[in-house]
Amino acid sequence: MIYKILLLGVVMLSLGCAKDSSAKIVDIPEASGIDYCTNSNTLVVANDEGWYYEISLDGRILTKYKIKGDLEGVVCEDETFLFAVENKGLLKVNRKTKKKKFISIDMEYNGKNIKLISKNNGIEGITKVGELYYLSKQSKKKKDSLIAIVKIHNNKAKIVDIIKPEVADVAGLTYYKETFYMVSDKKDKVIKYNLDKRKIEKKIDLPKSAQEGIAFDTKGFFYIANDEGSILKYSQELLDKEKK
Repeated sequence: MIYKILLLGVVMLSLGCAKDSSAKIVDIPEASGIDYCTNSNTLVVANDEGWYYEISLDGRILTKYKIKGDLEGVVCEDETFLFAVENKGLLKVNRKTKKKKFISIDMEYNGKNIKLISKNNGIEGITKVGELYYLSKQSKKKKDSLIAIVKIHNNKAKIVDIIKPEVADVAGLTYYKETFYMVSDKKDKVIKYNLDKRKIEKKIDLPKSAQEGIAFDTKGFFYIANDEGSILKYSQELLDKEKK
């Protein structure tokens, strides 16, 4: 009888774990951006107070460092971190020496000033696709949403294309297995976006939180930078329950 009760308990616990596809792996105040570092198998997290953290995939804080600015997103490269600083632009930081270099952004595109950075709105998300960087602009309404595609040369960024995704408050971006993903802080969703067709393909519901960034590791787990103060890890199972 005791054996049956124990067995039932194990089965129920297993079912419960399978149902819960997410877990908080670490507390980081005002986490606003995240990216996966391929060469070190780590995550880099930016926060609104100007701190960035490098953490293990199970949430151990390996290093943390303070720089000036409201950091809203980050791209991890072999030797540098590239941060989106909300109302200033882009900041490159050497991973070893911590040496910083500001990258100015030319706001002109097709003869118009895009106003990617303004008094009330700034850059909210960043990711890299090939040799180009994608920067999302803060927007309260989906009609105002904008992603600028920029090319960086000699520490200057030039807008080469514009995307209008029609998603309110695109707070985080990432590119994984030839698929472009966005997170919206207002909608609690991961959004799959087709870059070639310039349209939304799928929307995946997330548990309610303040999504500010998204990143995938090589095993398909994805991580959400939660502005409420944590990093959340989700299994691939959640993406299998997609909605159009």
